[in-house]
Parts: sequence; structure tokens; C-alpha cells
Amino acid sequence: MQVSERGIARLFGRFWPHPMNVRRRDVVLSCLGGALGLALTEWISRLALGVSSPCLIAPMGASTVLLFGVPASPLAQPWSIVGGNLVAALIGVSVAALVPHPAVAAGLAVGFSMAVMFALRCLHPPSGAVALTAVLGGPAIQQLGFQFVLTPVLLNSVALVCLALLVNNLAGRRYPHSLAAPPPQPPAERPSSARSLIVPVSITRDDLHKAMSSVELLDIDEDDLEEILHRAETRARDRQAAQRS
Repeated sequence: MQVSERGIARLFGRFWPHPMNVRRRDVVLSCLGGALGLALTEWISRLALGVSSPCLIAPMGASTVLLFGVPASPLAQPWSIVGGNLVAALIGVSVAALVPHPAVAAGLAVGFSMAVMFALRCLHPPSGAVALTAVLGGPAIQQLGFQFVLTPVLLNSVALVCLALLVNNLAGRRYPHSLAAPPPQPPAERPSSARSLIVPVSITRDDLHKAMSSVELLDIDEDDLEEILHRAETRARDRQAAQRS
């Protein structure tokens, strides 16, 4: 079977880093917000728990990237982090107590956590690390038992979400994002004379590429997608008008 040079280039091109259309301002805000949010979360947890208990767990670093880096993502919404981490901690501690083999316990804890998070609509990738921490976190975590669920997991999660609410909104970034609005009702039938004036628009891949080039693709919600489609439609209409002239 012969493979064209174009096909090979396309194949290896999939492994090349994708462009990140993120404004410099948003990069700075994400980094500063993440650093501040995680530092304050550790401080709040330390005040509440004292130095004798684990004040902060490593998965919160991954949660911070989502909450401050891509706050529009469904994986970064308050229910996702609080519900996902709570579920994962409960399952992780339970599995660790019932399954003595670490490798088996680790797999079961993460697998069951994913299943429940899907069912409860609180999928949060760092929660997989929370479940893993409950199983493989060592004596300090295992001695906590189900206390690990409340402190530090729930305390860390709630504190981080509260700080994300404050920092993101002060920085002019809407958080949390609302659910998708219901689809609009179809427009009433137009008279035949009006329909004859409507020119069908054919959006090409190039139209979409040009429209998306100015949008922050890492942080996109329904409003952003609507704007992308509007821009692509406008470009397609302008292109077709230029071809007719």
C-alpha cells in the first residue's frame, strides 16, 4: 500500500503541538491566579488543620490549572471539582480498606471514581489523582481513613473554588459558566418573496480556521462557539459576494 507524502505529513502533523490562541493578558492572569489560589488554599488548610495533618494534596495543583487556566471548561466548574474530588476520595479510601493489593486497588479506585463521576456529571480529571492518593498516599494518608475525605480533600476543594470565584471574576473572567441555553424556537415561515432574497451560505474549513484564529480555544463555551460560527458565516458570505462580483 502506497502512502503519499501528504498523508505522511498529515499523520505526523497530528503529533505536532497545536496552536494556543490565548491572549498574553489571559496567560498572565491564569498564572498569577493559579499561584495565588493554590498558596491561599494551602494557608487556609494549614490554619484549619494545623501542621500535624496533610494540609494540601498534590491533585490540587492539577485542579488549579483547570480552575484558573480554562475556567470555562465543563471540567473546571464548581460541581466538577467539589463533587468529583469528594466522590474520588470516598471511593479511594473505601477501596484501599477493602483491597490489599496496591496495583489492583489503584485501578479499581480510579475506574469506579470515573464511573460515578460520569453518572453524577462531575467529571474532573484531577479527581483520578485524588483516588490514587487515597490508595498510594502512604502511611500519613492511610492513617486518616475517611477523615481524608473531609480534610484535606473537601476543605482544599471548597477553598480553591471560592478563591477561583473571587480571582476569576475580579479579573473580568466569568466564572462559573452557566448551562447551555435551550435551543431557540425555529423561526416562522417566511413569505416566498423573502425566501428568494436569502443567499445560502457555504462555510468552508478556511472560513472556520480564520474565524477561530482570534478566539481563545483553550477556554471556550457556548457564547464563544456562537461567535465563531457567526464570524465564519460572515467570512463565507463576504467570500461568496466577492466571487459573484
